[in-house]
Amino acid sequence: MVIDRGTRYREMAGRGKYRRLYEHLCGLRTGEWRTSFGEIESIIGFELPESARLHRPWWANQRSGNGHSQALAWGIAGWETAEVDMDAETLLFKRKQPETVRVATLDEFWPARSVGSWPDDLSLKREDIYDERMPPA
Repeated sequence: MVIDRGTRYREMAGRGKYRRLYEHLCGLRTGEWRTSFGEIESIIGFELPESARLHRPWWANQRSGNGHSQALAWGIAGWETAEVDMDAETLLFKRKQPETVRVATLDEFWPARSVGSWPDDLSLKREDIYDERMPPA
């Protein structure tokens, strides 16, 4: 069984130390969430490490799944950090812009295929299905 990286990272974020932050961010329906370190601590249920208050890189976003569990939690949930104020202990989470994806047409996704003609011995005819006729009175 092959599991793609995105699925694997979501599973890791859903089981990790910052699982509650991941779940909280997944549940938000806004594009931005301004919060404090204290509010994050109340969500996750424990104190942030001292490095979160001393070092701005602790709040850095990551491009890949390798790295810090906290960045994995908000990144996989579809968010990134911005406007981190170390003195006020506040930050802004912004929902990431979706990557550009080519949208497949309906014909590409579900191609129409000819299955041949309608069987003559079928009691219900194709015309009966699609015709809006009134039943006989």
